[in-house]
Amino acid sequence: MKQKLLLAFPFLILMVILAVGIEFIYQPRTEESIIFFPINENVAYESASTLLTLVPEKKDNVYEVKWKISSKLDTPAYLRQDVGFLFINGRLKGKQNEWEQDTDGMVQEKTIEWKESSLLEAVSFHYSEIHENDDTAYTSAQKMTEDRLYVIDSNFSPLNSFRQPGTDAEKEWKMILDRVTSQQLDYTWEKAIQTLGIPIDEYTAVPLTELTRLEQEPPGGFENREWQRLIGNLWEGLYKNYYLGIKKEDGTIVDSFDSTIPLILIKKDKKEVLVLLVDKDGNPSLLRQRVTPS
Repeated sequence: MKQKLLLAFPFLILMVILAVGIEFIYQPRTEESIIFFPINENVAYESASTLLTLVPEKKDNVYEVKWKISSKLDTPAYLRQDVGFLFINGRLKGKQNEWEQDTDGMVQEKTIEWKESSLLEAVSFHYSEIHENDDTAYTSAQKMTEDRLYVIDSNFSPLNSFRQPGTDAEKEWKMILDRVTSQQLDYTWEKAIQTLGIPIDEYTAVPLTELTRLEQEPPGGFENREWQRLIGNLWEGLYKNYYLGIKKEDGTIVDSFDSTIPLILIKKDKKEVLVLLVDKDGNPSLLRQRVTPS
């Protein structure tokens, strides 16, 4: 009996190794899952949105904003993923990310607590990785959405929010919040550009929160296919080097919380895209993306 057990022992080890190997081979995809593949022209998003909604009543002297990200593809995809950032007065104050396999729709929601009148800007990237069959190359579908909300929290008026001002008071608040936010951002960006020695005249500068507005008319004569590839590669880099933390040149990772809105720098000769990141302590970093001809 002892001899039989000894003979069986190598077989048992082999079975364990095979089982571990199979488990490793087929383990689920890790978090770093956004990978740009050529755009699939045969699929489309039935809906995609980023929505900020103020809760009417304050709690313990703070107000709440519901932040919802949702999207639905017109067909199930091998992988669906939605990633979003929320900036308050130009600083990163919230992140959302969710991914699922073999599904078409996703919904995620988060509640943000804040004080004082502020400008809230949210931007999302909706991503789908599509595997039609074993004989065809992987493709993808993508879309960006954003929302902007002005929240007025003043002792002289009821708690209020708006996207577009409808009264003189709201127009005044919009002007104040826009000016304060842009002044702080411009100062931080200009200082970082000087520190890194970026020849800014060679680039078109676009804050990440305004990138969705260029989808219909990409800058610098980009064709739609070129622009979609640029956006897909951009978000692949943002997820790995910003959502998961700002990766420095020395290999260290700094939490992106409270960093400024990333500034996208698109070279006018269409050969390069830079992403300017400035962490909460004012230290700048640069992501570099080479743009190859389509």
